[in-house]
Amino acid sequence: MFLMLAEAMRLWTLHEAFPASRLWAIVAYNTSHVPWQGCSLHDLIQPAFSFLVGAALPFSIASRQARGQTFGRMLLHAAWRSLALIFLGIFLRSLARPTTYWTFEDTLTQIGLGYTFLFLIAFARLRTQVLVFSVLLVGFWLAFALYPAPGPDFDYTKVGVPADWPHLYSGFLSHFNKNSNLSWAFDVRFLNLFPREQPFLFNSGGWSTLSFIPTLATMMLGLWSGEWLKSTRTTAGKFKALVAAGVVLVLAGLVLQWLHICPIVKRIWTSSYTLYSGGLVVLMLAAFYGIIEVRGWRRWCFPLLVIGANSIAVYVMSWTMEEFVTGALMRHVGIGAFSWLGPAFVPVLRGAAVVLVFWSILYWMYRRKIFVRI
Repeated sequence: MFLMLAEAMRLWTLHEAFPASRLWAIVAYNTSHVPWQGCSLHDLIQPAFSFLVGAALPFSIASRQARGQTFGRMLLHAAWRSLALIFLGIFLRSLARPTTYWTFEDTLTQIGLGYTFLFLIAFARLRTQVLVFSVLLVGFWLAFALYPAPGPDFDYTKVGVPADWPHLYSGFLSHFNKNSNLSWAFDVRFLNLFPREQPFLFNSGGWSTLSFIPTLATMMLGLWSGEWLKSTRTTAGKFKALVAAGVVLVLAGLVLQWLHICPIVKRIWTSSYTLYSGGLVVLMLAAFYGIIEVRGWRRWCFPLLVIGANSIAVYVMSWTMEEFVTGALMRHVGIGAFSWLGPAFVPVLRGAAVVLVFWSILYWMYRRKIFVRI
């Protein structure tokens, strides 16, 4: 959530201002999405959010069961949460549109599409869960592999991809090329079933609806991690297992890419990306767990706790309030307050002020125990 809020700082613009700087090149890479293959820190925001939904579920179920809620009532709540997330995502994506913008690649809609399935999976035996996880990833990869690859005469320019785009694959991996793959073909049919300003031909970023399928697998990694943390094992044992699992997942994703079986591409959430990003998120969780639970260093993370305690509020604020707060700061404070490091740093300092305003609101909510939940 903090990384998402930090988008307001526009850190990637510093690379444009200082193109010779290696430092700002690294910062720019990790504060923006990669064009296609690969994974930056920014590309981990959505899988981390999805993962944490799964990690929280075992604790949520245990809490509801302790209050005497039946399975049926919990299932209805899960279905309601799914619908609420889907339509909240559509609502936020439609803010700058004259009509409802029916799209399902947004983080909230992706989670919503899979959440009820995740809830049901949580009550299955571990063997069944592993089978479902395997079917999701292998089946998703196989569906891409079986869908006809774009031929040499395929006109990429008609789907928003320059013919000389350097990220196009050849050979078997061309099944995963931008806006010429299974997910693109599905969206061309599916999204045109909804009222639109104009017919859907392609997504300029290559994002797709079907990514909710492997996103469900990412949430399952979170589910297993949550169950592991909820267990009675020692903190040291939990930490070591998380590290081992994270390393295995990262290597599995890399091997699939190195062998040219499946590339690591977030925009279509390939199976290898699910493993690779999931592994990195597990390692991030292990790092936080090791610092906070094993070492006992807790005070430093309070600013992050304030943000994480209201994740839905943070998400909505980032979509609806950033422009308003930025305008208010420029109007009442003036550009001079953000110019003391030079013109290149104006967007950064102004964005940092926006983040501080957001955090102050979240702190006020935290102190008054106001938590927005769905």
